[in-house]
Amino acid sequence: MFPVPKASLEPNTYAYETVPLVKPTGFREYDARWLFGSEINLMGVQALGLGLGTLIHERGVRPDIVVGHDFRAYSASIKQALANGLMAAGIRVHDIGLALSPMAYFAQFALDIPCVAMVTASHNDNGWTGVKMGVNRPMTFGPDEMSRLREIVLSGAGKAREGGGYHYVRDFPEVYIKDLTDRAKLKHPIKAVVACGNGTAGAFAPRILEALGVEVVPLDCELDFTFPKYNPNPEDLEMLHAMRDAVLASGADVGLGFDGDGDRCGVVDDHGEEIFADKVGVMLARDLSAIYPDATFVVDVKSTGLFVTDPVLIANKVKADYWKTGHSYMKRRVNETGALVGFEKSGHYFFNQPIGRGYDDGLVSAIAILDMLDRNPGRKLSDLKDALPKTWSSPTMSPHCADEKKYGVVDAVVKHFEQMASGGATIDGQPIRDIVTVNGIRVTVEDGSWGLVRASSNKPELVVVVESPVSEARMHDMFRVVDGVLRTHPEVGAYNQSL
Repeated sequence: MFPVPKASLEPNTYAYETVPLVKPTGFREYDARWLFGSEINLMGVQALGLGLGTLIHERGVRPDIVVGHDFRAYSASIKQALANGLMAAGIRVHDIGLALSPMAYFAQFALDIPCVAMVTASHNDNGWTGVKMGVNRPMTFGPDEMSRLREIVLSGAGKAREGGGYHYVRDFPEVYIKDLTDRAKLKHPIKAVVACGNGTAGAFAPRILEALGVEVVPLDCELDFTFPKYNPNPEDLEMLHAMRDAVLASGADVGLGFDGDGDRCGVVDDHGEEIFADKVGVMLARDLSAIYPDATFVVDVKSTGLFVTDPVLIANKVKADYWKTGHSYMKRRVNETGALVGFEKSGHYFFNQPIGRGYDDGLVSAIAILDMLDRNPGRKLSDLKDALPKTWSSPTMSPHCADEKKYGVVDAVVKHFEQMASGGATIDGQPIRDIVTVNGIRVTVEDGSWGLVRASSNKPELVVVVESPVSEARMHDMFRVVDGVLRTHPEVGAYNQSL
């Protein structure tokens, strides 16, 4: 139907307006992400929709799909282009309008629609766009589906069919809000800073939490697609520091920060101290395993080792299952294992029944944190955090590395540490205790200190995390070792943030 997409086109030309531009690297492990304009154009988005519709028919799935878009200057037009391609492929499009990603996932259940395509660049900087897709709720695409979609789109194999249509679902956010708030209010007063980075969550999060009885202190909740203060990413220190300042100024009990599409929640305690999401996960695991004994928690490889070593979790007979980083991988693993929750260091939490539906929703996560506080009325969030065994953890650090190079670099790093382990080499005099290669490499030495290197699934970057249960100095030692290996590869550039 459309011409075969090109990997590059000159802007301000006839070809740019009439030929699909789709850079192949935009098809990532489980999401699709491009720089809008230079890596994909609206014709390319239509070709993507035609390809997705073709894949839906190929898989024998009922041809109905939920679409929504996040709050960026260009997202609505991209969604309409995507819908045009889907309708051309014979798909019935159900448009819920401006939405959070979890709102689109929820719509699959509430409207009984099997497929979803959410137009969002999540926490990426302005200029980026993308699509989170799925054809089997609550899961989203993994590498197999993304590989087949890439093949269909780039080869021009999308097939036009009759039967497509468009339906705008009016006021769908009200259905989502009712689902989250149709429950008992919190028993005890809680004051919370609610930070949205001027992203999509600002339209919904304050209202939802106020309905549960929370005294909300809004922080950058006005919608502004220029993101004037900072990128809406609660894993970045800039947003966390703004939350800290607001908590200290207002005397709030907690700071809750939401990313650009609302599927993640970052946390600051009552002292204004940032708590990395994996440590919040340990706190929630303690709380929930007391209610649901013998629970299984899926944990991504970037996360703290406390899920295995924490004495409270051991006493509650918790099973920790370390798995691949990435919302699609984690959703699938939680679903397959029947785990109660999946925790990811980035702040994606996947609450299964009876708490959630298995997908990542930052507001469900925020409500779980508030419920934990409500069940501990005599203790502050800082008390719950201080009760954990002490470890020193880095933020997620991301050195630049081109999409075409990053997987080769990671393979070389894996080989380097595997050869060290097999040869009996030590790291700072410490024997290597174990190596996990389910997603990049996580190398742990005898004293429990560890370092991780993996390829980012949605940006031209690597991902580096280090932790030590011994001291801050040992955490820095592990970073020095890991970074030293990376610096032997000239393809690896500067970090977005570092120790």
